[in-house]
Amino acid sequence: MNTTAKIATACAALLAAAVLNFMAITLNKEAPPESKPTPVVELPPSTKAPTEAPTLPLYDYVPTEMGMTEKAKQLLNINKDYVGWIKIENTDVDYPFVKDPGEIYEDNSYYGNEYYGINDFYLHHDFNKREYEFAGTLFMDYCNNFDAVEDVQSENIVIYGHNMANNTMFGSLRRYRQDYDFYKDAAFVELSNRYRDYDYVICCCFITGGNYYSDFLYWQMEELDNEKDFNYYVDTMRSKQLFDTGVDVKYGDKLLTLSTCYASEDNSRFVVVARRLRDGEIAGDLDSIEKTEEYIKAQEEKKKQEEKKKETDNSEDSH
Repeated sequence: MNTTAKIATACAALLAAAVLNFMAITLNKEAPPESKPTPVVELPPSTKAPTEAPTLPLYDYVPTEMGMTEKAKQLLNINKDYVGWIKIENTDVDYPFVKDPGEIYEDNSYYGNEYYGINDFYLHHDFNKREYEFAGTLFMDYCNNFDAVEDVQSENIVIYGHNMANNTMFGSLRRYRQDYDFYKDAAFVELSNRYRDYDYVICCCFITGGNYYSDFLYWQMEELDNEKDFNYYVDTMRSKQLFDTGVDVKYGDKLLTLSTCYASEDNSRFVVVARRLRDGEIAGDLDSIEKTEEYIKAQEEKKKQEEKKKETDNSEDSH
């Protein structure tokens, strides 16, 4: 390295050192004085924000990023088993529903220190849990999940209710089997959980056995997460349907099954199944609901027959 280069290098080094020294002094002057850390207030466990996606709490109020509705918060203060609300236009169905707590042992003071089997407690207890009530409360099967995260919700929500003669609980559902045209006036179901509202359209009504040895144990088919099981459920209910609604049902749809008594002599059940609306479908508008190809063809054929009959009648009248 020549002398000129050495001098240039030395000057550059001195200049860099001066710049660094100046920056250090400047930054030290601009740095804020050290302050005491702000004390952290520990929130009660029930109001802490979640740090991960909600798991599957059975009953307790666990906040989620989606947030509970005010109605849910109020009703949970009355009954921690509260899950949601169900309403069907033009029927008397407009109630909260709970989740069955499963097997209850005698040391559980919340349920009165008495033993109850699975799907048993709310058969004859009101929403407040304190009093015997023959009509009971609408309740979701103890195996079901209808929480905030849709991906973990049961593919088939099963809700039970008594067939009361005064039309309370699920008593007014009998109109679907007494008058098939009634379906057109009450085809949609509003179903809410603690977090949001959903709309369903009724796709099938049928009568089946309610014993453990019956040919269709629909109440044991909540998790239809594979196509074979889902199609079996849909095909079986279709084979028993009282009338064809025409509503298309495919693997991936979320189902709602409403179960009530039909006849005590043979322990049979009347069952109403609905599916959640798809994108583009409108609650209250049956024309917006996707139909099966078989139903569309049957309706076209029916229309042709009606037009043919009308032409024949007009021809006879002209003579």
